[in-house]
Amino acid sequence: MSEANSKPAPAAKAAAAKAGGPSVIRRVEGAAETAHERLTKKLLPAWVISGALNIAFLAIAYVVSVVFAAADPKPNDKIVATTVEKETPEEEKPPLTEEDVGLDSSIPPAVESDRLAEQNVEAKTTEDTVGTPDPKNDPSAFAPPGAMSENATGGAPGDAGNVMAGLGGAPGLQVGGGNAYGRSGGTKNMLLDRGGGNKESEAAVARGLAWLARQQKPDGSWVYDGSEKGETVAATGMALLPFLAAGETHKSGKKYQKNVSNGIKFLLTKQRSDGGFNSAKTMYAQAIGALAMIECYGMTKDAAFLKTPTQKVVNFIQEAQGPDGSWGYQPKTAGDTSIVGWQIQALHSAKLSKDLVVNDKILDRAKSFLDKVSGGSLKATYGYRDGPGGPGTSLTAVGLLCRYYESGWGPNNPGMAEGVKGLMTKPPRKAFFDMYYYYYATQVVHFYETDFWHKQWNPTMRDMLIELQAKKEGPAYGSWDADSAKIGQDCGRLGTTCMCLLTLEVYYRHLPLYKRAGGDGLKEVDRVN
Repeated sequence: MSEANSKPAPAAKAAAAKAGGPSVIRRVEGAAETAHERLTKKLLPAWVISGALNIAFLAIAYVVSVVFAAADPKPNDKIVATTVEKETPEEEKPPLTEEDVGLDSSIPPAVESDRLAEQNVEAKTTEDTVGTPDPKNDPSAFAPPGAMSENATGGAPGDAGNVMAGLGGAPGLQVGGGNAYGRSGGTKNMLLDRGGGNKESEAAVARGLAWLARQQKPDGSWVYDGSEKGETVAATGMALLPFLAAGETHKSGKKYQKNVSNGIKFLLTKQRSDGGFNSAKTMYAQAIGALAMIECYGMTKDAAFLKTPTQKVVNFIQEAQGPDGSWGYQPKTAGDTSIVGWQIQALHSAKLSKDLVVNDKILDRAKSFLDKVSGGSLKATYGYRDGPGGPGTSLTAVGLLCRYYESGWGPNNPGMAEGVKGLMTKPPRKAFFDMYYYYYATQVVHFYETDFWHKQWNPTMRDMLIELQAKKEGPAYGSWDADSAKIGQDCGRLGTTCMCLLTLEVYYRHLPLYKRAGGDGLKEVDRVN
């Protein structure tokens, strides 16, 4: 390096001398910052920008996920919040029987739905009332269970406890559990809907069953609160029938399986070796107790528990037939149309089971008795013992139901058509609250169908019973006041409630033996003759 370049410049020297010291290098302001502060100032802007970008990305991703979740949600998606409004799906039709008022109808279907009629006519309530009851043609002597039985003694001679030999079983309608019942599951609801029942009628049934369950005694029996308090077999059988109609048995049931089981066991404790019931004073009581056992066996096919005693009770009824083809208050005595009606119901249900033996000759003799008490060339009316009776009476309703079951009278039969027209002259009305008449007449008109059922009888009958049911909280809640006729007098609130329930269960209690095949045509469905 040259000497000129190695020496300080004159100006620099002068400045240094003026300052009074040697020359130094001054620190700029930034030199006083620490390393951490310099690092923070350098990286902070990048952090801010990166954070903002991340927040924006997350926001976009969230919005996209919400939109896609709303469009196609998966079962496990958890949507925190969304502003997308989804269309409210159509509410699924609930079971027509409400569990919270005493009944659950979730038992599997008992019959095939393709066997059911296609007709489903919209029904409207009518308040038209035509005609009044005629006591001359509807005598009080058609007493319900136990009436006129003060000196009765039960029992029947002969070996009625054994299966009657050589009588071949009758063909029948066997579906599901082995009987003609659409009493549960989807089939029940479809029959209910097509027949004109509704949610309110099934709620009434549920309330009534709950009331009935509360009346059962510790030994499994029920007791009438009318004049026939001693007829515990009839009361128990009659109380069991609405539970069975609702699909409840001793082997399957959601609420009343124990009630049915205890009731059936009570009947079995009362059964003698000949098949009859101890303490059953009349053939009314015998048949009603038998009908409960027969229906329970038909629904369950519980052979080990029920087949032998049920066959015995069927045999007892057959052995007890009177000489003129009727059944009297006591076995083997001449009787009347009203008593015959209960025996025919029991024997018909036995035939439906297919493996209970019923003698067709017994039924032929019963039909001969019906011929004797029928009136007119069409046999469309029925009397008590030897008279023709009149239209629109309880006995005519009993006779027509027997003809439907055992004479093969379908809706196209002239006698049935004429008889139903007579019933329609005395439709349901509160001023004539006679549940014995309504129980039988409702079944006849239901099987006949047409507008008589869908537009006239059913809406009035159904709505009247719903209205008359006790709905005020208290001991009577779910029951019906005793009617003003023989059922109310002899069987009281219990008997009236049972008959009301069976009438509200008519839609599914028994499948029709005929179905309409379009237009006015009819198709016979598995006759059991």
